[in-house]
Amino acid sequence: MQASSIRQALVAFLFPTLFLLGACQPAVTATAPPDAAATASAAVDLVARGEYLVRVAGCNDCHTPGYAENQGQVPKEVWLTGSAPLGYSGPWGTTYATNLRLRMQELSEEQWLEYSAHLRARPIMPDFALRDMTEEDRRALYRFIRGMGPAGERAPDALPPGQTPPPPVLA
Repeated sequence: MQASSIRQALVAFLFPTLFLLGACQPAVTATAPPDAAATASAAVDLVARGEYLVRVAGCNDCHTPGYAENQGQVPKEVWLTGSAPLGYSGPWGTTYATNLRLRMQELSEEQWLEYSAHLRARPIMPDFALRDMTEEDRRALYRFIRGMGPAGERAPDALPPGQTPPPPVLA
């Protein structure tokens, strides 16, 4: 048998066989919609990211009573409930760290994203750090804090310069 005849016989045999097996069919790639499990997993990951950010970005240092003094050994149930009665005093007057657990209940996620992207707070809040976070990080903070639910009392109103705050105060 000649080489050309062998080639023709192989093509005549292999092409239909490969076609039937799907090897010669064009590749089809479809993007499947995300399933509920993947969506739920992404939401859990975002909440876990929020908790991580609260821990490492220093949110608890001011917004959780006793957190810094106790080296972070404070039950999560009291996290982010504000600094009251501790005030932070300086040339700006006296400020009290907001109860973030109550504050997040007042805002939708979209409102929080807008608010936090442009926040200009009184000292000692490092608002620049929050503004510099990615939208995804700020979303993660919101989901974690809001998911903790309301707890604690509202922070006292800030006091203007020259007004003596009740103790305890860090100056």
